[in-house]
Amino acid sequence: MHTTVVSKSSSVIRPFFNRAYSWMGAGLALTAIIAYLTSRNEALLASVTQNWLLLVIAQFGIVLGLSFLINRISANVASVLFMVYSALTGLTFSTLFLRYSATDITSAFVVSAGMFGAMSLYGYATKADLSRFRSVLFMGLIGLVLAMIVNLFVGGTVFTLIVSVVGVLLFSALTAYDTQKLKEMALSGVDAGSESGEKLAVFGALTLYLDFINLFLFVLRLFGIGRSND
Repeated sequence: MHTTVVSKSSSVIRPFFNRAYSWMGAGLALTAIIAYLTSRNEALLASVTQNWLLLVIAQFGIVLGLSFLINRISANVASVLFMVYSALTGLTFSTLFLRYSATDITSAFVVSAGMFGAMSLYGYATKADLSRFRSVLFMGLIGLVLAMIVNLFVGGTVFTLIVSVVGVLLFSALTAYDTQKLKEMALSGVDAGSESGEKLAVFGALTLYLDFINLFLFVLRLFGIGRSND
């Protein structure tokens, strides 16, 4: 009986997770390709640098749009918006090559991928109810944003180090939390092959994508701090 239940759960969860992670992987691949190609084009990189704030605002707008309109738009529109967001992130990420070496960027990506994979696996497999930490994670996220704003004015290696470490820990925890949320969503009866299922898979991909890129950025900052102290 237990084996039958587990098998049924897996048959429901696996297709949904496959779609969500496929979209996430596609988004990350597009981001990486555009970031690299843009960094190799001086004219385009200069244009991105000049319009960086506008690009960030556009990214923020797309995330808000997907978050609040996911139930009103089609799966095709949701997927296009997600890929557009990934492309815009690639443009803004191209400026990272101006501040960090290719070695640091690659190393940070590998480390982030390992951490993300481990925490996502934990969130999927754990029997603990991670939803009880929702308010703590939310307050932590607000505190982190405020600390980053303060860091713009205060600066300092020690403060930057503390903020970066907290960022890594927070987005590692959010990865596990969001993975468990997606699992619960799948178990609630989402049909991965349906229109609504595809939309939720895209939204899930966006959630995990945001966890990963923020984790990557904080890990990269740690690499940058370590390199500057060498």
